[in-house]
Amino acid sequence: MKDINEVLRRKQAKYAQLAKQIEALQQAAEKLREVAPLLAENDDDDAVVLPEAEEQTSAMAARAGSAASAQPGIAKPAPRTPRWP
Repeated sequence: MKDINEVLRRKQAKYAQLAKQIEALQQAAEKLREVAPLLAENDDDDAVVLPEAEEQTSAMAARAGSAASAQPGIAKPAPRTPRWP
C-alpha cells in the first residue's frame, strides 16, 4: 500500500512543475503577440528579398556542382536515403 503523504508530495511536485510550464508558455505567448505585428509589416519586404536569396542559392549550387565535376579525382558521395525512426 502506498503512503498517502508520498503520493500527495509527488502530486504537489507535479502540480508545481506544470504551473511553471504554464507560466513560461504564457510569457512566450505574450512575446509572440508583441512580435507578430512586426513580422506582418515585414511580409512585403520579404517578397523582395526572397527571390534574391533564391537566385544566390541557385548560383552557389551551380558553382559547387561545376567545381565538383571539374575535379576528376574526387568522386561525388552517393545520395543518402532518409532514415525514419
